[in-house]
Amino acid sequence: MAYELHYWPLIQGRGEFVRLALEEAGAAYVDVAREDGIDGMMAGLDAPPRPPFAPPYLRDGDLVIGQTAAILLHLGPRLGLVGESEADRIWTHQIQLTIADAVAEAHDSHHPIASALYYEEQRVEAARRAEDFRENRIPKFLDWLERVLAANPAGPRHLVGDRLSYADLSLFQLVEGLAYAFPRATERALGATPKVVALHRLVASRPRIAAYLASDRRVPFNQQGIFRRYPELDG
Repeated sequence: MAYELHYWPLIQGRGEFVRLALEEAGAAYVDVAREDGIDGMMAGLDAPPRPPFAPPYLRDGDLVIGQTAAILLHLGPRLGLVGESEADRIWTHQIQLTIADAVAEAHDSHHPIASALYYEEQRVEAARRAEDFRENRIPKFLDWLERVLAANPAGPRHLVGDRLSYADLSLFQLVEGLAYAFPRATERALGATPKVVALHRLVASRPRIAAYLASDRRVPFNQQGIFRRYPELDG
């Protein structure tokens, strides 16, 4: 059976981290809301006995999994995108959770008060939050990923072991999102993290990923997603 991915149809958002894993593996999946609208996705949020809190969630047979990192923890062994040892699986999951922290902070740079408010209603607070994010947090997250790559006993081509993992794909997506939302700040930070840059390029060049990025399945970044470009926030 094909995996069912439930996520908002018009944005990349957190669902994109899951899509990249499915695309890289050549897995059969249905992007349900893009094909059938959001009614079914919303109904699934009320499905007993273990409803997901919010999209994205994945249906794999009778199993329903919410939270991007938990979805990838489940998919990793099934798609061949995580090492076989328990230590590798837990380390890959830890990296994914740290990337999720960076994604959340990227969102909060333009919506620091409340998601329910428009950006224009929190512009002053966003300017302060974005300054800290671009000057301190982007470099800190990318520097940590650089150090993880440098410390990998198998070499710096991958975050974990000697083969591609879903964490590598997620690093790619994080860099893509940051470069869209904060192009100047991200360029500065990437100047100090050449191993991150090299891995980003490696992922982009993989045949299935390259084909996906060139397809209409890859929705462009926009002002409704997590990563949003407000030039005034880029310093």
